Amino acid sequence: MKSLLASCPVCETSALVPFQVINKTPYYRCKTCEATVMDPSCWLDESRERDIYDLHDNDPRDQGYRRFLSKLTYPLLERLEPGDCGLDFGCGPGPALAAVLTEAGMDMALYDPFFYPEKSALSRQYDFITCTEVAEHLRRPAAIFRQLDELLVPGGWLGIMTCFQTSDERFANWHYRRDPTHIVFYRQATMEWLAKAHGWALSIPAKDVALFHKV
Repeated sequence: MKSLLASCPVCETSALVPFQVINKTPYYRCKTCEATVMDPSCWLDESRERDIYDLHDNDPRDQGYRRFLSKLTYPLLERLEPGDCGLDFGCGPGPALAAVLTEAGMDMALYDPFFYPEKSALSRQYDFITCTEVAEHLRRPAAIFRQLDELLVPGGWLGIMTCFQTSDERFANWHYRRDPTHIVFYRQATMEWLAKAHGWALSIPAKDVALFHKV
């Protein structure tokens, strides 16, 4: 099978090789950054993608969802100062993470291309940026990661939460793969590649969480 992608959308090298075909959907593995990418011919159009996002119910008052977010919020807050300015990038229809961080004393801005498309939020710099359950949806992740780097002040923090892809044998039945809006899958090695490429320091404080420090 031949990919419609000329290069890996994460590292932009021409190192994609066939990985698996699942229910006629081709996936590719990047030999450089180890990302796994769905063939673009199978990506949903934006209207169908938005319909699925509209079904998300990330209620800031949901204690179970807050516990889920705590994998990122706890280690991130240990590295921040009260009053630090943050951006919840890709916050979705219910910006629960921003609510938690606001309660902790942070000054939060919101951006989401579907639900909070306020471009002014992308015209300033921040002490930290959160990107929770977003990276797997990105069609042009390399460009987004460059943008996020530009939005961070020197010494700033970028927190990403996404399910790391581990077992190739279980990939076909993996719940994360079965979400049709998930088109890019990251391994820990992918996060390590991103850190090296951008000059960030990387820590993995919890399962499926990457904290990057712009040093």
